[in-house]
Amino acid sequence: MTKPTNQDVMPMWPVDAPEDYVRARIEIAEAERALRDQVEAVAEARRRLPVGAELAHYELAEGPADPGLDEPVRTTPLPEVFGEHDSLVVYHLMFGPDDKQACPMCSMWVDGFHGVSRHIARHAAFAVVAKATVPALRSWARRRGWDGLRLLSSHGTTFNRDLNVEYPDGAQRPAISVLVREGSTVRHFFTLPANYLDDTQRGIDSLSPVWNLLDLLPAGRGDWFPDNSYAGRSRG
Repeated sequence: MTKPTNQDVMPMWPVDAPEDYVRARIEIAEAERALRDQVEAVAEARRRLPVGAELAHYELAEGPADPGLDEPVRTTPLPEVFGEHDSLVVYHLMFGPDDKQACPMCSMWVDGFHGVSRHIARHAAFAVVAKATVPALRSWARRRGWDGLRLLSSHGTTFNRDLNVEYPDGAQRPAISVLVREGSTVRHFFTLPANYLDDTQRGIDSLSPVWNLLDLLPAGRGDWFPDNSYAGRSRG
């Protein structure tokens, strides 16, 4: 790649920016493009994955269409969660049956998914699945303002354990999965956990606009961690 000159680049800096700043910014732009190319290469490799495992006929629980109600609770077979689509994106929310509230980090991710859910719906079904009971899950969704998401409880099933989004001790594991439907058969396509193979974190950070924006700041993300104290949306 030929290194661009100042005249070749549409400026990403104001008038009279220092020359050393311009040079450094162009180097970062080259790195950003290389990162984009790597991301696209990984996405292409992901699309070439072999056929995944066939999943069991899970029956999940969900409440009524009205987000303000918790009953009646109905049983929904996993293939029905796909609706009109053949692909389903599932966020595995860390919210166990004995927990008082959902994981703050998971909740932040779902906040972001809620914001773009109507765009995702043009391509695939999207659902949040948690081990918590239906009333607990829907109560938490109301607190967060997730009135546009499909929420299902895997309580009483082996769904989480079978997809390895639950540890042997019953603790929940944050992850996002893509499932595909072939007639009445559902297959696993891909799961992206929050931790990498070496157990380092930030495995799904690229899916959250929060982390991407914080990484643009001079101080970066630092050691900040989301919490549930500021949950909910402004109604002003």
